[in-house]
Amino acid sequence: MSGTQAALELDDIQSGVLAPRPTPYAATYLVFHIGDRAHGRELMRRASAVVTSAADLVSPSGETWVSVALTCHGLEVLGVPSASLETFAWEFRQGMAARARALGDDGESSPEHWEAPLGTPDVHVVLTAVAPDPERLEAAIDRARPAYEQLTGVTAIWRQECYALPTETEHFGYRDGVSHPVVEGSGIAGSNRLETPLKAGEFVLGYRDEIGGIQMPQPETLGRNGSYAAFRKLRQDVAAFRRYLRQAATSPEDEELLAAKMMGRWRSGAPLALSPQHDDPALGADPGRRNTFLYAREDPAGFVTPAGCHIRRANPRDASVAGEVRLHRMIRRGAVYGSPLPDVDLENDGVDRGLMFAFIGAHLGRQFEFVQSQWMNDSVFFGAGDAKDPVAGSHDGSGGFTVPRRPVRRRLPPLPRFVVTRGGEYCFLPGLRALRWLGDLRD
Repeated sequence: MSGTQAALELDDIQSGVLAPRPTPYAATYLVFHIGDRAHGRELMRRASAVVTSAADLVSPSGETWVSVALTCHGLEVLGVPSASLETFAWEFRQGMAARARALGDDGESSPEHWEAPLGTPDVHVVLTAVAPDPERLEAAIDRARPAYEQLTGVTAIWRQECYALPTETEHFGYRDGVSHPVVEGSGIAGSNRLETPLKAGEFVLGYRDEIGGIQMPQPETLGRNGSYAAFRKLRQDVAAFRRYLRQAATSPEDEELLAAKMMGRWRSGAPLALSPQHDDPALGADPGRRNTFLYAREDPAGFVTPAGCHIRRANPRDASVAGEVRLHRMIRRGAVYGSPLPDVDLENDGVDRGLMFAFIGAHLGRQFEFVQSQWMNDSVFFGAGDAKDPVAGSHDGSGGFTVPRRPVRRRLPPLPRFVVTRGGEYCFLPGLRALRWLGDLRD
């Protein structure tokens, strides 16, 4: 079977699946509704000529790219047969809104409070454009515009501008996008030289994964070289986060230490694992060093990097936890939206700000949903009950955060919810041949 081939067909994989984003960069998410099947198919044909392949990563166009993804409703509207749709992951077929309970999207984060039209059957296509700066971003959008202009049966219904600063920081003040897995056959280096490359089938459909299986929707022309994506708009309550740290800390220095213990890194990106006593901005700025560490031998009990902190939950590395860590690794992309809150402010200014999060992988269930439900919003996997991620967890004000230390652990006050889901979608990122196949569908 062709799915057993080890070499990745990079010329058929969208660059947005594997390409690391430039720093800094600007990005735009555009959501479309297909009201006319023929026009939707024409959009796919045109998009196949605009989307950059992963084979172009080293070319000048490698840092400016457009990707195209479809929801299950979008595939259905295009006329993909039901027998084919049934071969896709069942989480994808349900959609993110239907999976809200498993994802911890309750209270303010529940789908009834989401930003329209996210989470509804009206969302069919998600186009993402990324470039090193706003000028080149507009140029990329201009190149993509012919793909949907003059198609009266295709309507743009939502748009979100976002960006990454030269400092790579998000609104809570931490350097973001530090950890990237190594995908076997991609030719792209990972961020941790101690990590063994992961099988391509963990991220791209049609190849063997870590347990020897091959996930691929049918027909092969449609499924091979595709990936699943989860897009989420996450609002960050920056003022509440700052107030919490200020009230829990005993000094400005202690405030920064608590921020590092909650994240697992200092704000500069320097990990506690390599700089446990103080921040090290030079380390945080060094992509060759800042992510090269493990936990099992040096810090099994989490006295340096707490087991419940954000980065250790998202990737326990070689730590002893329930489950096989390598089966839950994922490619993560993040970009901020909205203007930063001034550094001295402890009250909100009314501006909507947060993070546009994107997951890329071949297993929505055991990658994205598992990490979100079992690692972010629970602590059973490392023996700490139902405590949640201190930064991104779905808190209700009843649970706190424990900092392991000798001789007595430090228990922080109950945590409010700092991050609220404003909407999201499960999507399929087809290969370039699949985009053409979708364009050539006939009733």
